[in-house]
Amino acid sequence: MKQFVTFPFSLYKDNKYWVPPIIKDEVDNFDPKKNPVFENADAQFFVALKNGEIVGRIVAIINWFEVEKQQIKKMRFGWFDVINDIEVTKVLLEKVKEIGLENNLEYIEGPIGFNNLDKTGVLIDGFDHLGTMITWYNHPYYKEHLEQLGFVKEKEYLENKFKFENVDATYYNRIANILKRRFKLKALDFTKTKDILPYVDEMFKVFDKAYSKLSSYVPISDAQIAFFKKKYIGFINPEYIKFVVDEHNKLIAFAIVMPSFSEALQKTKGKLFPFGLFHLLNARKNAKDVTFYLIGVDPEYQNKGVHAIIFDQYTKTFEEKGIVNCIRTPELEDNEAIKKIWENFDPVTHKRRRTYKKSI
Repeated sequence: MKQFVTFPFSLYKDNKYWVPPIIKDEVDNFDPKKNPVFENADAQFFVALKNGEIVGRIVAIINWFEVEKQQIKKMRFGWFDVINDIEVTKVLLEKVKEIGLENNLEYIEGPIGFNNLDKTGVLIDGFDHLGTMITWYNHPYYKEHLEQLGFVKEKEYLENKFKFENVDATYYNRIANILKRRFKLKALDFTKTKDILPYVDEMFKVFDKAYSKLSSYVPISDAQIAFFKKKYIGFINPEYIKFVVDEHNKLIAFAIVMPSFSEALQKTKGKLFPFGLFHLLNARKNAKDVTFYLIGVDPEYQNKGVHAIIFDQYTKTFEEKGIVNCIRTPELEDNEAIKKIWENFDPVTHKRRRTYKKSI
């Protein structure tokens, strides 16, 4: 498993845009004893060998909730990396197809992870931009390999960024105050992680309601929520998690922003010790770029401008921290609701990524 996880370290050895994972975290992520995603999913891991050396890797995934409850007969693949040899890509995808046939599935889609909290899509544009800890990076030939093997575009995702200085703080403060009065809402800010934890389960209920209409959505179990809480919440600056509650203290909107760990992760070279942890903690405290990880509004409050309250909260925090760039995670190109949220900030699309599909 360690060889599987470390293969990209050689593939992207001299690439200044690739962001490595922490090796131990990645190995743990694939351990059924540690990651509850395996309660509802199966995964098989493959490497391709040439002259005794690893030249490619892939994970073949079946999300059983998706297959049995949603009746979507999809064979997933993810963590796909290859040298520039289409025969390597072909042999790896043949294994995915075999498993799909064995389980009477109808089509293959990838690269995608187990669910909506995982990385998604092959990069098709924006190879000269630094990656993030929550996206895959890849060489330009990945797209060519997939298309030559008969895979076609399934979903396209846009990655956008904007300068924090584009945000009109006065405007959002005024709108936020109007909305708070009109709908009897309250903004919650935090300085301690322990104060956030009681709201996390409720946050995922809002997440579920807000994202369930998207074509890519698969529900996240309580065990996976607990896993996420343990793995990530403690590592995110509490000041970067914002909630909005109604008059009964019920959560109706949330956002999670992460400091950019990209450069810190490059310095760690995949290891927390001896100095990796120092680089990450330094980025957590001092990074001037941030990544919007998740944002969700209860459907009952959508199209009412409630996101303005969240942006008002962030403008105050970001100004204090001297934030320069705001980077957004991949968003479906047909997600019109999310486009409206960001349109006032003059966002620039700097990357595009895609999932590809092929009938089995």
